[in-house]
Amino acid sequence: MSELLTGDLYGFESLLSEEERGTLLRVRAFLKEKVVPIANECWVRAEFPVDLVKEYAELGIAGLAYPECPGPKPSGLLSGFLALEMARADPSMATFFGVHTGLAMGSIAACGSAEQRERWLPAMSRMERIGAFALTEPTGGPDVSGGMRTTARREGDVWVLDGAKRWIGNGTFADLVVVWARDVADGHVKGFVVEKGTPGFTATKIENKMALRTVQNADITLSGCRVPEGNRLQEAGSFRDTARILRRTRSGVAWQAVGIMLAAYEIALRYAKEREQFGRPIAKFQLVQDLLVRMLGNTTACLGMVVRLAQLQDDDVFRDEHSALAKAYCTSRMREVVGWARELLAGNGIILEYDIARFVADAEAIYSYEGTREINTLIVGRAVTGMGAFV
Repeated sequence: MSELLTGDLYGFESLLSEEERGTLLRVRAFLKEKVVPIANECWVRAEFPVDLVKEYAELGIAGLAYPECPGPKPSGLLSGFLALEMARADPSMATFFGVHTGLAMGSIAACGSAEQRERWLPAMSRMERIGAFALTEPTGGPDVSGGMRTTARREGDVWVLDGAKRWIGNGTFADLVVVWARDVADGHVKGFVVEKGTPGFTATKIENKMALRTVQNADITLSGCRVPEGNRLQEAGSFRDTARILRRTRSGVAWQAVGIMLAAYEIALRYAKEREQFGRPIAKFQLVQDLLVRMLGNTTACLGMVVRLAQLQDDDVFRDEHSALAKAYCTSRMREVVGWARELLAGNGIILEYDIARFVADAEAIYSYEGTREINTLIVGRAVTGMGAFV
């Protein structure tokens, strides 16, 4: 990876302040040195590089967005570019970081009391305690808001959680898991922070994945899991509070999609310049250039969309349909880009040695999580028509 983004044809990165770009370049250098060289090996073995967590922590970026954590608060643009940069290096590590800082820390920051924020966020910002976010269930996906089966029952100063969660990133090793459950008394969804080692909480690694293999996704079982009232997120009273978290993290997934597109374009461009057929580099063939330009067009359009999305976040005029459109559109274009890159590499595109195979596989998970294309389309459709079309 070069210092400048090869695929940023319009120079969107220049919109960052000098200080923010310094942060981005520092993270880029770390990813190039520490993450990229081991990404394929970790992916093949489906093992998470736990020893890298300390080095991630030393970057000092995990808690930048939260007032309870030290350091200058980043713009939405810097936060987006950091998500992009991590996905450009390794979508699995980008997902790990996004779950910890966006979903888990974001839930505590948005829905926790002042005491809870002070209790958990500083240690999480130092990555001394890793977070996970347990919303999705084995039998539910898009309908989780109305069909949540995990229950919470209050007994004095304790809540008893029963149910199951699936696809929980970081779930096998997280110190703090934000679990969403339906209160049997009032029917509302509430959030609970379940600490590692709590009796009745079991996390089992999901094996044999074809995408994001480095991410440690878990099946979680809650069986009479007793959580103190002090661990109930005090400002989470309904699924609308959960949706506030997803609005922001969904935009982060759109940034990740752009990062994957940039990586795919860079791999394909480098290969086209080096690979020779009929006595010349394949980059000199018209159809190869057509593929490269189509890839660059998708990437540039999506990068422009997420940059504007970040500006809307900073201006506090950011709505559900903004993030939903970006997630649906950017991940759809991402699938095209990684497919074209694989096509350009021909047979070499299906082996890990040339990297693109990992991005092709990982793109499928990015395309699916944080709301499918169809669900995000319906969120936007409801906003523009004023009529909901959900079943």
